[in-house]
Amino acid sequence: MAQFFQIHPDNPQPRLIKQAVSIIREGGLVVYPTDSSYALGCHIGDKGAMERIRRIRKVGDDHNFTLVCRDLTEISQYAKIDNRDYRLLKNLTPGPYTFIHKATKLVPRRLMHPKRRTIGIRVPDNAIVSALLEGLAEPIMSTTMIMPGDDMPLTDPYEMRDLLDHHVDLIIDGGYCGFEPTTVVVMTEDVPEVVRSGKGDASLFEV
Repeated sequence: MAQFFQIHPDNPQPRLIKQAVSIIREGGLVVYPTDSSYALGCHIGDKGAMERIRRIRKVGDDHNFTLVCRDLTEISQYAKIDNRDYRLLKNLTPGPYTFIHKATKLVPRRLMHPKRRTIGIRVPDNAIVSALLEGLAEPIMSTTMIMPGDDMPLTDPYEMRDLLDHHVDLIIDGGYCGFEPTTVVVMTEDVPEVVRSGKGDASLFEV
């Protein structure tokens, strides 16, 4: 049975954040709010937890996971970024964007796109996520909390508890955070390419 924490969206309770961090470190799956929608996350190095996510989402080996990071310094450990990338990310993070970059050697191979060796990275503008990441001191391996066959992410923590009570270890109720996905930008070529328009302003990348 999943634990259920009600965490304040603006002033997260340190005691609950500490417990949530322990659950992630010990291999648990956590449903948590972001600045665009709820997400499903786990420890970056936990293969077993990743397979549990695949079973919940019913996705294959080609599913793209995202590394949710604290800041630009952490991003640079896992994604290859140049000066152009740095300036862009500095202006747009934290925010509702996912950036696709070439991965560094620190990224487990199973998380990369199998052919392109790329990884999605993002820094959400959300106090609960920030507190979790500070406690972990490393990224959360993450994917949108959307169920198989659905078009939109789940938004109600109580509905998530009914659906996922025996499939995840913790559900964090951080209030309503929306259901619009992030804007996804591929940064591996000379010109950034928006491959999905979402909550982030895609017009910033128009040439």
